[in-house]
Amino acid sequence: MPTRTSYAVWSGDLRNGSGIVALGSGSFEGRYTFLSRFAQGEGTNPEELIGASHAGCYSMFLAEVLAGAGFTADTVTTSASVTIGDGPAIVGIRLTVEAVVPGLDEEAFASHVETATAGYPISTASGAVPIVVDAILV
Repeated sequence: MPTRTSYAVWSGDLRNGSGIVALGSGSFEGRYTFLSRFAQGEGTNPEELIGASHAGCYSMFLAEVLAGAGFTADTVTTSASVTIGDGPAIVGIRLTVEAVVPGLDEEAFASHVETATAGYPISTASGAVPIVVDAILV
């Protein structure tokens, strides 16, 4: 399996400095600051990138779980909210999932969501953080 890389450069102290975070593939590069991380300043932040990782991974994994049960999702849309608390520490991740899956009933969908939630790969990297999934079959 491949190894993926990313990098970051930070200049200055915590409150007044700034940095750049980038994906090794070159598909994303963004600036970040104390304000973009701990307030509502412009730029990205590590928590936002963690959220994108969870959302992307979960959508793909749920689609695979559904396919393994004989269902093809028209779409699986996942948004992620990552909360940073005091300490600072990440204190929670909430995924909101909407899926359009022809022929699938609510009970079976809930079971597949539970399977995906227990095993999507990015969740293993965040094992110390509570993850909540709200799923809606559209």
